[in-house]
Amino acid sequence: QVQLVESGGGLVQPGGSLTLSCAASGSILTINTMGWYRQAPGKQRELVATMPRGGTTNYADSVKGRFTISRENAKNTLYLQMNSLKPEDTAVYYCNAEVYTVGFVWRDYWGQGTQVTVSS
Repeated sequence: QVQLVESGGGLVQPGGSLTLSCAASGSILTINTMGWYRQAPGKQRELVATMPRGGTTNYADSVKGRFTISRENAKNTLYLQMNSLKPEDTAVYYCNAEVYTVGFVWRDYWGQGTQVTVSS
């Protein structure tokens, strides 16, 4: 089994900053792409940013220049630094990981989500 645990969400005023973390643990041999997605009330889940193990990061146009994705491969941990937050960034943020498990199969895993609320 593989678990992804997000942390760092909360309430922040417009223009503020938050840093999300996602720690992966369990039957992991290696992780390829990790990413952040979000889902606002009444909307579909959307990509925020992704980061392959050794490749180029990818950001949604709506967060470019404000959010930064990073990872520590040795710790199987993903981060999302969010600056200049806007009310429209309010959503549940989910971590995703493409994991090569000890069973020698690639599987996609999701965290439980962490709420980010941007409001004055």
